[in-house]
Amino acid sequence: MKELTTDHISQQFNNELEALRQHFLTMGGVVENQVQDAVQALLDSNGVLAEEVKNQDATVNQLDGLIDEECTRILAKRQPAASDLRMILSISKAVSELERIGDEAKKIANLTLNLVNEGESPRGYVEINRIGEMVSRMVHDALDAYARLDIDMAIKVAKQDRNVDQEYNTAMRSLVTYMMEDPRSISRVINVIWVLRSLERIGDHARHTCQHLIFMIKGVDVRHVNVNDLTPDYKAK
Repeated sequence: MKELTTDHISQQFNNELEALRQHFLTMGGVVENQVQDAVQALLDSNGVLAEEVKNQDATVNQLDGLIDEECTRILAKRQPAASDLRMILSISKAVSELERIGDEAKKIANLTLNLVNEGESPRGYVEINRIGEMVSRMVHDALDAYARLDIDMAIKVAKQDRNVDQEYNTAMRSLVTYMMEDPRSISRVINVIWVLRSLERIGDHARHTCQHLIFMIKGVDVRHVNVNDLTPDYKAK
C-alpha cells in the first residue's frame, strides 16, 4: 500500500490504515475459502463441509461490521483526503462485494444440502465444476490485486467475467433442454440452476471489487465503463 498512502505525521493514522487493509484482506481470505469449499462440498456431496461454509457466514458478517466501523471512525476522526480517502471509500465498497460473495457461497451450501438429501447426482455438475473454478480464480486474483495494488491484474479479472457469463448462458441452455426432455429431473436440475446463478453472481461481485480497486489507484469511476475499453492508462472521457 506504500504507493498510495502518505507517510503521515501521525503514526497512529498509518496504523489505522494498515489495520483497515489487513482486516479487508482477512475477510477476503475467509470469503475465498467459502467459495472454494461450497463448490467442493457440492461436487463431493459433502454435507458436513456445506455446514462449515454456512457457519463461516458469521465470521464474514463480524468482519464486515468491524471494517464498516473502522471506515466510519477514520473518516470522522482523520478527515482523509486524496489517496487516503480513495482507499477508504474503495475498501468500504469492496467489503460490500465480499459480503455478497459470502452470501452466495452460503446459498450454494444450502442448495448442496438439498441435493445431498435427494441422493442422486443430477446433470450439470461438470458445468458447476468449470464455472466454480473460474469464479474461484477471479475472487483469488481480485484479492491478490488489492494486496499488490496491481491494476493490470484488476483489469484482467474484470474482463474474465465475460467468460463466466458465456459459460453460464451455455450451461443454462443445456439444462433447460435437459429438463424438457426429462421432466422427472426438474426438481434436481432447478437446484443446479440456482447454484450456477450464484456462481455467476460471484463473478459479478469479483468484477465489481476490481472496479473499486481501479478507482482507488487511478481516481476514476469505471463501474459503468465497458470492460473492453479498460486499460492501465484509462482516463474518463
